[in-house]
Amino acid sequence: MAATDANARDELGRRLMELIEPVVRSEGLVLVELQWRPENAGQVLRLFVDRPAGGVTLDDCSLISRQVSDLLDVEDPIGGAYRLEVSSPGLERRLKSAREYVIFAGRMAKLVIRDDGEKSGNRVLHGRLLGLQGDDVLIEIDGRPTATPLAQVVKANLMVE
Repeated sequence: MAATDANARDELGRRLMELIEPVVRSEGLVLVELQWRPENAGQVLRLFVDRPAGGVTLDDCSLISRQVSDLLDVEDPIGGAYRLEVSSPGLERRLKSAREYVIFAGRMAKLVIRDDGEKSGNRVLHGRLLGLQGDDVLIEIDGRPTATPLAQVVKANLMVE
């Protein structure tokens, strides 16, 4: 029974992404994360949106909230009471997918890299994201482009400039 509930939750999450992402994209924003979960006060649909250059404003969040709310009222994929929350992932947000290294190219970032060499530990890189090249993250450090395998990135965050 629990596996069936998890499958239904995953399917609903995919359906919500299909519906919501085009609305967010149409406003020049990126849907960074969608969370659908039960909480003490009931079901919560939480959207984290960002703008590749400049971040999001309260007005952006309000606009997306209204548009998504209207869309979900028409499509009714949830079929019950829920609370919708739209917010920014924060100024020093974590990069969670390969596409975000491309979307946020040009922004300053901090990468924690697993060092498989003799030292066996982690290295920290600070620089300007340049995107991806194949399976490597490109980051400019002290004016020089550096490539590091995406598979070795333990954690990556944007930085406030």
